[in-house]
Amino acid sequence: MMMDGEEEGNRGGGEEIESYESNPRAETEIAQAILNLIESVAHLGGYPRTHKKYCFGLVRRMKLLLPLLEEIRDYNEQISEKGISCLSNLKETFLLAEKLLKVCSEGSKIDLAVESEAFMVKFRTIDEKLCQALEGVPFDQLGISDETKEQLKRAKGKTDTLDVELEMDMMAVLSKKDGQNADSAIIERLAKKLDLHTVEDLNNETIAIRNLVKERGGFNAENILQITDLLKKFKQIIGMEVTDVLNNPVMPETLDICTSLVIPHEFLCPIMLEVMTDPVIIASGQTYEKESIEKWFNSNHWTCPKTGQTLAHLSVTPNYALKNLILQWCEENKFHLPKKADCASSESSTDHSKGICSLVKDLSCSHLEMLRKAVKKIRMLSKENAENRILIASKGGIQPLIQILFYPDSEIQEHSVTALLNLSLEVTNKRLIVKRGGVPAIIEVLQHGRRQARENSAAALFSLSMLYENKIIVGLSNGIPPLVDLLQSGTQRGKKDAVSALFNLSLNHSNKGRAIDAGIVTTLVQLLKDKNLGIVDEALSFLLLLVSHPEGRSEIGQISCIESLVEFIKEGNPKNKEYATSVLLELGSSNSSFILAALQFGVYEHLLEISTSGTHRAQKKANSLLQLINKTEQI
Repeated sequence: MMMDGEEEGNRGGGEEIESYESNPRAETEIAQAILNLIESVAHLGGYPRTHKKYCFGLVRRMKLLLPLLEEIRDYNEQISEKGISCLSNLKETFLLAEKLLKVCSEGSKIDLAVESEAFMVKFRTIDEKLCQALEGVPFDQLGISDETKEQLKRAKGKTDTLDVELEMDMMAVLSKKDGQNADSAIIERLAKKLDLHTVEDLNNETIAIRNLVKERGGFNAENILQITDLLKKFKQIIGMEVTDVLNNPVMPETLDICTSLVIPHEFLCPIMLEVMTDPVIIASGQTYEKESIEKWFNSNHWTCPKTGQTLAHLSVTPNYALKNLILQWCEENKFHLPKKADCASSESSTDHSKGICSLVKDLSCSHLEMLRKAVKKIRMLSKENAENRILIASKGGIQPLIQILFYPDSEIQEHSVTALLNLSLEVTNKRLIVKRGGVPAIIEVLQHGRRQARENSAAALFSLSMLYENKIIVGLSNGIPPLVDLLQSGTQRGKKDAVSALFNLSLNHSNKGRAIDAGIVTTLVQLLKDKNLGIVDEALSFLLLLVSHPEGRSEIGQISCIESLVEFIKEGNPKNKEYATSVLLELGSSNSSFILAALQFGVYEHLLEISTSGTHRAQKKANSLLQLINKTEQI
C-alpha cells in the first residue's frame, strides 16, 4: 500500500489554505484540525513488529505538540500570515503522517517488509517536514511558555535503519537462485517477525494484499508477485490451502452461493474456512476439519494452528455433536457441503507414497544406472514441496543419501548432496541429517567433489547451520577451511554460498576463531576489491562480525584492509559506509594507531559528511569515531 506525496484530504478544519488568510481566527481552526488528527492517530494500533518502533515514535512526537497547539487554539489575538502558513504546513505534514500510520496499521505487512527502504524514506521525509514546520512557528509572538519550547525540542526525531537480519532474510526468501526453495527456518522466522503466523493473521493479510492490488491498479506487477509468493510460503508453513491470492475470495465458493445465509462461525474450519464435513477435536480443545489438521500435523507441527499452544499429543477425536448440528443446518437451509476428495485422489496419494518408498530402496542397490536414476528422481521430488521432503525422510531416505555421498561417481555425489540440501529445508530434517552423520560426508564432497557438488555442499552446510547446535558440529568437523577455499577460488555462485555459510557459522565464537585461522580476513579483503561479485555488503558485515575477536582485530588492522575501509567510507553506498565506519570504530577503540593509519588515507572529511548525511546508525558511529580522532590528536 504505497503512499503518494499528495494530501489525502482535509479533516477537522476542512478549508483550503487560502481561505484561512481571510479568516480572523484561522489559527484556531488549524490548531483544532491538527488536534483532531493527533486524536485520530492515537487510536491507531496493530502496527507490525518490524515498524512498531517507528510508528510509536512518530505518534509520540506528534503528541509532544499538544501543549503548543492548545496554547495557539486558546490564543486571543490574531497571528501573522507567516504564522498561519507555518501552521498550515504543520497540518499538511500531520495529514501525511496520519496516512503513513494508517498504511502501517491496516495495510499489508509483507508490502511493508518488501518496500522497507521506501517506507523508511517516508518516515524520514515526515520528520524533516515536521522540523521545518516547527522552525517557522512565531513562538515569541504567541507567548509560548519556555516549558512548551523545551518539550518541542524532543519532537524532532531521527529514523534508524531497519533490522539487518530482517533485510537478509527477505533477500534470501525473495531470491530465486537456481529455483531453490527458501529455507523453512528462515520463512518461519520471517512469519514471526511480521506477525503472520496464524490462520487469522494470514486471512487478514490476504484481504490487505487484495486492497493493495486494487489501489495500485496493476502497477508494480513484479512487486505484487513477490508479495503474493511470500504469502503463499507463509500459508504453506502452517498448512493452509494455497489458492490464487488475487482471484479467489477469502471465503470459499460454497459460501458465496448462499450470500443471504449467515453461516455459524463455529461450522467453519479455522484453517480452510470451509464448512466442516468431518470435524475433529485436537488436544487444545479446538475443532478442525480432519483432513486439514492431519496435513498440519504431517508438516511436523506440534502446535494448535489457532491458539499456538503446544499440544500434549496429536490424537484427534470426532466431534459428532458438531457434525450433527452442521448436517441439520445444511438440510434446513438447503446448503450443499463441499464434496470430499474421491477415492481416485486417495489412491493417487497412496501410489505416490509407495513410489517414494520404492525409490528409497533403490538408493541401496548395486546397479549403477538404477542408482543414478533413483537419486536423480529423489533430488527432483525433494525440490518440489515440503510434503515430499517430509515423506522422503519418513521413508528412511536420509541415511542412504548420506552413504552414497562416498560413492566413486561424481554424478551420484552431486544428485545426493543436492537432495540433502533440499531435504534440509525442513527443520526436522536438519536434525536427522546431522544425527545420521551427514556433516562429515557433506564436507568430504565440499573438499573433493566437482564444482556444482561443492557449491551445493556449501549451501547445505549453510542450511544445516541455521540450528545453533549444528554450527558447533560443522566447526568441530573441520568444515570451515574448505568453505574458505571455496570463497577464494569458487565461481560467483560458489563464493556467495560459501560466504553465507561462513557468516552463519561464525556467529559461534569458537568458529569465529577457526575462520580467522583459515585465512578468512585476507580473503574478504580481496573480495572487497571486486565489486562485480555483488557481495560487498556481506564481506563488510562479516568483517564487522570478526573485528570483535582479538585475532580478527589484529588482521583487519593491516594497512591494506584499513585502506579498503576508507575507500568504502568515501565512495560506498549508505550501507557500505555504515559497515565500514563501524569496523573502523571498533579498530580505533582498541588501538589509536589504527585511527592514525586511516587519517593518512583522508578519512576525516568523509566522516564529517557521514556524521550529517549518513544513515542514523552511520551518523552515530561517525560521530563516535570523530570524537576518538580528536582525543588521539590531543594526545
